[in-house]
Amino acid sequence: MAPADIQNQLQPVILAGGTGTRLWPVSRSHYPKQFLPLTGDQTLLQQTVTRLEGLHTAPPLVLANVEHRFLAAEQLRAIGVEQARILLEPEGRNTAPAIALAALQARAEGRDPLLLVLAADHHIGDGDAFQAAVGRTVALAEAGYLVTFGIVPLTAETGYGYIQQGESLGEAGARVARFVEKPDAATASEYLSQGGYLWNSGMFVFRASQYLQELERFEPEIVTACQSALEGAREDLDFLRVDPESFARAPNISVDYAVMERTDRAAVTPLAAGWSDIGSWSALAGVRGTDEQGNTLRGDCLLEDSEGCVVDADGLLVAGIGLRNLAVVATRDAVLVADRDRVQDVKRIVERLKSDNRSEHVDHPAVYRPWGCYECVDVGRRYQVKRITVKPGAKLSLQMHHHRAEHWVVVSGTARVRNGEETYLVTENQSTYVPIGQIHSLENPGAIPLELIEIQSGSYLGEDDIVRLEDLYGRV
Repeated sequence: MAPADIQNQLQPVILAGGTGTRLWPVSRSHYPKQFLPLTGDQTLLQQTVTRLEGLHTAPPLVLANVEHRFLAAEQLRAIGVEQARILLEPEGRNTAPAIALAALQARAEGRDPLLLVLAADHHIGDGDAFQAAVGRTVALAEAGYLVTFGIVPLTAETGYGYIQQGESLGEAGARVARFVEKPDAATASEYLSQGGYLWNSGMFVFRASQYLQELERFEPEIVTACQSALEGAREDLDFLRVDPESFARAPNISVDYAVMERTDRAAVTPLAAGWSDIGSWSALAGVRGTDEQGNTLRGDCLLEDSEGCVVDADGLLVAGIGLRNLAVVATRDAVLVADRDRVQDVKRIVERLKSDNRSEHVDHPAVYRPWGCYECVDVGRRYQVKRITVKPGAKLSLQMHHHRAEHWVVVSGTARVRNGEETYLVTENQSTYVPIGQIHSLENPGAIPLELIEIQSGSYLGEDDIVRLEDLYGRV
């Protein structure tokens, strides 16, 4: 591809660092909503990337939290996206610094592309309408505008911020007159009847240099911190890790507050494409649709004489009688019951879990690792039972434990085990024992997933009793 063609490509920047607390207990900090298949067979991240097919774009640049790096890489690989660049944020500093990293990275590569900034956790029902809207933004962005997508409102929604349209810029959109915080119901109804107001989507198109110029003007500390973070970055497998100390100095601020509400170059392009930020259980119900009783059901659900409910059952039967306007979400280790008018307050439960030092907001019973996953089946005094699945060709780290012994029983597949100085195969219905303090590793040399039961016993069974000696995934 000629240099001019590369320069004219849109550079997708996918912000995948969120925690999705408002969809707890399904979304959790180590497995948030962008990595979940909430509205179809693909996860929201995969849908976001797939939505770009047909546009003239460079490979996507994905901004992800360091804790989610293997999730992001595996999900991109699963849809055949091999050239994506994954930039790791050591901590969340909001959208203005994240986009600054992307813009600076593009400039460091000798490019100054138009950045197409997308959230990894949004739903868009009409891909053609989305791509048409992207096409309309290009002329505005090339003229020096910082363009945001404004969603054509369908209801007097109080859960979104609004954008008031100003001077027309032709078919492509208009100047932004002002940004408005989330309104109360009366104000939202007034906006809807008055017209000229759009929902704030948090998606953008602008030239990398134009964004950095405006950011330098309003929040120069962000540019300085992100420049230092990239200068101190290091390659880690397929990832680029920015320097954590430098990045931590970036002010925690959104792109709206940092730039869009302060620049005189803000423009908005209307978008009517079945958009939702899936910011609550009610919003997700709006995407999934309802039955004749106004209920949105997923999983093993039985309702009698119930209306207007959202029920999401994962691994449990949920039965209800006489329910009205409730959200009921059941996972294997937690159940949420809430008035649908209060589902935005789910984050208060998450804050309670944090303050009580509980773990239900962090991990699911099934915990995912780069080599596969494990799930706690039972736990008691001095013992714990896990179900472990290892992907073909994957290998757990060479490690040892100070406080626990492990007994492995292979259910299906074949395991290659290193146990001290010995290395041997363990097949279906066979078992092996790893004593306390023994160096060991587990590998799946086969072509099918390896499934086994692990019985741990000892005085301490925490995950931090792992001393890694060698690891394929850079975790030593």
